[in-house]
Amino acid sequence: MSMLSPYRVLDLTTERGLLCGQMLADMGADVIKVEPVGGSPARNIGPFYQDAPHPDRSLYWWAYNRNKRAITLDIERDAGRDLLRRLVERTDFLIESHNPGYLAKHNLGYDDLATINPALIYVSITPFGQDGPKASYADSDLIIMAAGGPLILAGDADRPPVRLCVPQAYLHASADAAVAALAAHHERTRSGLGQHVDVAAVQSVAMATQSNILAAALGSVEPRRMSGGVKMGPIEIPLVWPASDGFVAMTFLFGSALGVFTSRLMHYVCERRFCDEATRDKDWIAYGENLFSGVEPLSEFDRVKQLVGNFTRSHTKDELLALAVERGFLITPVTTIEEVVESPQFASRDYFQTVAHPELGESFRYPGPFAKFSASPIEYRLRPPLIGEHNSEIYRDELGLSERDLAELARAGII
Repeated sequence: MSMLSPYRVLDLTTERGLLCGQMLADMGADVIKVEPVGGSPARNIGPFYQDAPHPDRSLYWWAYNRNKRAITLDIERDAGRDLLRRLVERTDFLIESHNPGYLAKHNLGYDDLATINPALIYVSITPFGQDGPKASYADSDLIIMAAGGPLILAGDADRPPVRLCVPQAYLHASADAAVAALAAHHERTRSGLGQHVDVAAVQSVAMATQSNILAAALGSVEPRRMSGGVKMGPIEIPLVWPASDGFVAMTFLFGSALGVFTSRLMHYVCERRFCDEATRDKDWIAYGENLFSGVEPLSEFDRVKQLVGNFTRSHTKDELLALAVERGFLITPVTTIEEVVESPQFASRDYFQTVAHPELGESFRYPGPFAKFSASPIEYRLRPPLIGEHNSEIYRDELGLSERDLAELARAGII
């Protein structure tokens, strides 16, 4: 039996929170995607299968909605709200990502629904949280990444920062929301009561800065962006290095934790005659402190980086990875999309899963489960749903509405 198979989730999210419901669905929950009549706006986000725009062919929709069932429902009308409340009576989790106050204005806020189902765990995913001076601010991925901190480190040093091309903020928030929902469920097993879980995307991405967000507050040197690395004051530290057939990510850093790896690397670089013994024998543990204090001139560090770059450039990515495994260097290839798809590591773990789309007469390779569970493995039971695909199954078979009821609701634009 799947881990969450006894539990039902109502997923009212927009594109802000689709991943949260999918994670719960992957773990076996019965996730019902509640969409506006005509389908979620997320279905209009490209790219599209065969470049043919269609709400059931959005690859964005496919990416975040497997293992869900789907219904359409107009919750801005009384009849629609009544149906939602009936669904809530037998629901364990509700996930939503509307602007703060929107659902409460329609008498569908946490306090309203908790009176119907006190055990309900109600998860809200918003840009800045349910309260605070920015709660009602407009948002985008760019705005959240800027407000949360990560954006300042992305891009080139000589121009404004740039965000990653694939939106990241709500993926962080959605994953946090799934974890938080299960934490609230753990508490519910003791108290029997649900609660409101308030997830702010800006706080989720702030955590993604690791310790860098604390630098200024603690009086430390604040990191600055540079292409392929990071800038600490005047010191430019590459994190991406050239190979003969692309790039590798390599940790060439200093201090008690990482300097030993740099020393190991420099001994091999010298062995291969890319540097002299004096360069090899620098104090790589104290090297960072020497740079900040001026004991080691920045011009000398620039020379060292040039030597190391010459070394990496003389090898392929695979050769550098083999050296890393053999000799304990901190090097990994920067892979292309094609290399990811053809990765023997992913293949050995059965990462890519084939999902049939009978409506298209095709099957497609989907990225695999986010984790492997030995006793209850994740299964791809359902391909992403079509618009209103499960209206009859849920409204008729589970809520007991008649075919005539369904026809009248459809005619009125409620479902």
